[in-house]
This record gives sequence, C-alpha cells and structure tokens, in this order.
Amino acid sequence: MSALPPTIDDTQIWDAWLSQFKLPILNVCIEAGLFTALSEEALATAELAERLNVDARALSMFLAALCAQGYVEKRLNKWRATSLARTWLHPQGQGYWGQFLSSIDNNQHLRSRLSESLKTGQRPADVDERPSGWEKGSMPQKVAEGIAAFMQAHSQAPALGTARMPEFGELKCLMDVGCGSGVYGIEIARANPALKVVLMDLKEVAAEAAKYVSAAGMEERVSTAGVNMFEEEWPEGPDGHLFCNVFHDWSAETNRTLAKASFDALPSGGRIFLHEILMDDEYTGPFEAAAFSLLMLIGTLGQQYSLAEFKEILESAGFTDVRAARTGGGYYSLVSARKP
Repeated sequence: MSALPPTIDDTQIWDAWLSQFKLPILNVCIEAGLFTALSEEALATAELAERLNVDARALSMFLAALCAQGYVEKRLNKWRATSLARTWLHPQGQGYWGQFLSSIDNNQHLRSRLSESLKTGQRPADVDERPSGWEKGSMPQKVAEGIAAFMQAHSQAPALGTARMPEFGELKCLMDVGCGSGVYGIEIARANPALKVVLMDLKEVAAEAAKYVSAAGMEERVSTAGVNMFEEEWPEGPDGHLFCNVFHDWSAETNRTLAKASFDALPSGGRIFLHEILMDDEYTGPFEAAAFSLLMLIGTLGQQYSLAEFKEILESAGFTDVRAARTGGGYYSLVSARKP
C-alpha cells in the first residue's frame, strides 16, 4: 500500500491550512488604518481599538498574528509598527504595497468575515450557530457523523502525541469530554493498557464515537456516554477529565462553568487536562495560535488562550498546580491541574 500511517507531526499541513490567513489579515488591518495609527505613536490595545473603532478582543488576535510575523512589536504593553510595516504597508510610504496586496487577495469570503469580526467582535452573520446549537443538547445524526469524521482526520497527529504523555499513566479512568470521534481517548487507552476511558459527548456524537471504538477494537476498555456537558450530570468514577479542542470554542465565562463542573465531578486528587494550541503569555504569538484564534473568532464563541488565562480559569474552579508541556503532536500543549 502506498499510503503511510499518521505520525505525531502534521505541522506542515497546519502551516498550509493557516497560511490562508496571512494576506487577508494584512489587507483587513491596512483597511482599518492600523499601520498608520501605530506608525504615528505607540498605543495599548484598548487605545488602538478606540482609535480604529473596532472590538478590542478581536483586535488583540490580529495584533498577535501581526507581531508573530514581524509587522508590529509590543513594548511596555503598547504596540508600535515595525520598520517593515512602516516601509511597505504605510499608505503614505513610497514603497506601499497595499493596493497590490488588495488586488491579488482572492479570498474575499475570509477577508470580509475577518473585517466584520474585527469591527464587532462577533461571528459574522453568515456563520451557522454551531456552538449555541451544541448547547441545545442535540443535533441531526448526519451532522454528528460529519463532525466526528472531521475531528478524526484533524486530530490524528496530536492524539498520537498526547497519548505519549506520562500523566495518563497515573490515572485509573479518564473521561474524554466533548470527545468528537474519540480519537484522543482511543489513542491514550491504546498507549496505557491499564487505563479505562469514557468518551463523553452529546448522544448523537457519542454514537458516532462508538463506531470508531469498535473499528479500533477497543470496546473492552473504552466506553461512551451520551451527556450534555452543560445541562446534565457528569458520570462519576473517572479520576481524570480531558478536554481536547473544547475550551477554545467558548468564552472565558463558559469555560469557568466547564471547569467548575469538572471540579465537582472529580474525586480529590483528580486531574483535569486541556489540550490546546497556546498563545504566549504576552499575547504576541505564535502565528499558528493567533491564526487559529482568528478562526475561532469568525466561527465559534471562543479563542485560543494563553497558559496564564487557563490558570485563572482553572484556579477559579478550585484546581491547583496548573502547568503545561508541549506534547510533540504538532503545535499542541497539554495543560494540567489537580483537585486538592
């Protein structure tokens, strides 16, 4: 067979996927007057948002993406355009590329969505209501099938990387919350023969996850639970909860609710794990996290978070000993904390 099995490194595929954001980000920021404003003086995010009449939270994501590429820099919590931007992206500069960049930007769909979200801080009007629909507690089975299939393909490499983390060997039973296809739970169970795993998601998604469990031949150690994590009681018994690409779909307020639900369901000494691509603590990159955050901005209710932000969220629920480590699976990190 000519096809090869997945490895833990899919970063080049991610780079190709997220590269679609580079040109629209520049054009949206040129149109908003960002480079002109930051060439004139250094401004804090809130000051710049007021100057440009845009949403401050959305602006912070754009600034992180620009900073990671060298167009702006952050000093003493204020942003300033770099010489690169002042030379080639300032509308009054002799070397201005703006008109050319705008004319060759064929991704008008993404560009218009980014522009709208920068101004409003909300999902564009033409985006479906996926997150709020998730909160309703049910979805058509065909939709669940598509979600599971996408997550299975999207998560192969990071799941293999996560499964190698030694923390899971300390557990007796792990619950994969918002499991999608169950790829993370299945691979973690495969790597830890003494570990039981519960795949928890809405009943329609859990039914799809059960198919992947069967295909993997893991029915003896991996089970499923159809539960609305916002409205129904969580199964008791697991001493670990894993959230993979879940917290980035939601606001900080909703994530505090999820963290508290996890804390209440775990026994003393239990662990919570968040598997995410982290922003750095200064919110200046990296580009992959910033671009992924912009994808969340135009598609969900959330964003990519820094470890400092996750620490505040988890500690607000009562967790302690918050830490993070890169998994080796693409750009992902595993954030962990413990219930006293």
